[in-house]
Amino acid sequence: MSVELDVFVGNTTIMDKEVYQLWLNGYTVNDAVKVRIDGGIMEECEASVEDLLSDTMDQYRTFQMCERLLHHPSKLANQILFQIPPDRQAMLIERYACTFLCLFSLNIFFSSLYSLMYLHFFERYYAFDDAFVREVLGKKLSKGTKKDLDDVSAKTNISLKSCRRQFDNFKRVFKVVEELKGPLVENIRQHFLLSDQLARDYAAIVFFANNRFETGKKKLQYLTFQDFAFCAGQLINNWTVGAVDNMMEDMDVDLDKEFLQDLKDLKILITDKDLLDQHKSLVCTALRGKTNVFTEMEANFKNLSRGLVNIAAKLINAKDVRDFFIDLVEKFIEPCRSDKWTSTDTNLFLTHYTNSAHILDTFKHHAVWTRYMGVIKSCILRMYHE
Repeated sequence: MSVELDVFVGNTTIMDKEVYQLWLNGYTVNDAVKVRIDGGIMEECEASVEDLLSDTMDQYRTFQMCERLLHHPSKLANQILFQIPPDRQAMLIERYACTFLCLFSLNIFFSSLYSLMYLHFFERYYAFDDAFVREVLGKKLSKGTKKDLDDVSAKTNISLKSCRRQFDNFKRVFKVVEELKGPLVENIRQHFLLSDQLARDYAAIVFFANNRFETGKKKLQYLTFQDFAFCAGQLINNWTVGAVDNMMEDMDVDLDKEFLQDLKDLKILITDKDLLDQHKSLVCTALRGKTNVFTEMEANFKNLSRGLVNIAAKLINAKDVRDFFIDLVEKFIEPCRSDKWTSTDTNLFLTHYTNSAHILDTFKHHAVWTRYMGVIKSCILRMYHE
C-alpha cells in the first residue's frame, strides 16, 4: 500500500534576540538563564529550568558558530552553513520592524522574516556602547590599548568580554578600510553591511584613531561620543583630500596637507593691525543691538579672533592636530562660557565673524577661509553645551 506524504525541509536558524544580547554583553550561560527567569520567560512559555538551560546553551552555541562569519561580512553570501539574505542588506536593516513571527506558511514570507532577523543580529554584533568607545576614542588600536581594557571594563561597568569584542570590531574595520579608495562611510557600509548611521559612527572611530585626536583630557570629558562623531563627519567632508578629489588614496582618512599649509595665510587677519580693526568694526556693527552680551563680544573680539586664527595656522603640525578639540575649548568655548554667551549668541557671533571677513578689501583668501570656518563653526556649536 502506497502512502503519499507532504514533506517540508528547511534549515532556518532560529535566534532569540534577547539571548543574543546577553551573549554580546558577555553573560555566561548560567547568568543568562537567571536573567531570563527574572524576566518571566518560564511563565510565558510554560518551560522548566532544564528546558530554559538547554535552550540557552543551544542559542549560545549557534552564536559562537556564527561569530566567525560576522568577522567577514562580504563572504556571508557565499557560505552554505546558514541561510544568508540576498544583497541590499543595508536597506533591510533600516526597515527592520523588530517582529519575529515564524508561523507563516508561505516560504516567501518566512524567508523575508529570516532575512530581517539575521541582519538585525548582524547589526547588533557591530553595535557598541557609547561609554566604551568614549574611553578608547582617539587611541591607537593596538595591543597596548587592548591590555588596558580591564580598567575600561571596571570604569564603564561593561563586561571585559564585551569590551574586547567591541575593540576587536573597531580594529577589524580600521584594518579593512584604511587603504581603500573611495568615501570612508560607504566603504564601511559596503564591506561590513552596516546601516548608514552605524557606518558613520565607525568612520568617526577610524578617523580619530588615524589622526590620534586627544579626547581624554579633563576639559573634554563633558563631550559625548556623538559630539565627537559629528565633528569627525565635518572634518571628513570638508578637510580631507577626498573633500576635493574623490580619486585620491586614503581620501577620507588623512587631512588635506595642502589645505593645512594654506591655513597659514589666514594669519594676516590678526597680524595686520588695520585688517584686524576693520574686521572687528564690521562684526561689531552687525552685532550691535542683536545680543545681550554685545559688550563682552566687543571687548573680547581680538582675543577670540587670535585664538581661532592661531588654531588654523598651527594645524600643519601633527601635535596641534591632535590638540584640535582642546584648543577649541580653551581658546573659544571657555572664554565665551565665562561671559555667559548662549548657543544663539555663539552662532550669531560666528556667522558675522565668518561673513565679515569676505568684505575686507585686502583679504584674498576667501576659499580657504570659508572651508576653515565652516567646520570650525559647526564643531563649536556642537561642542558648546550650555
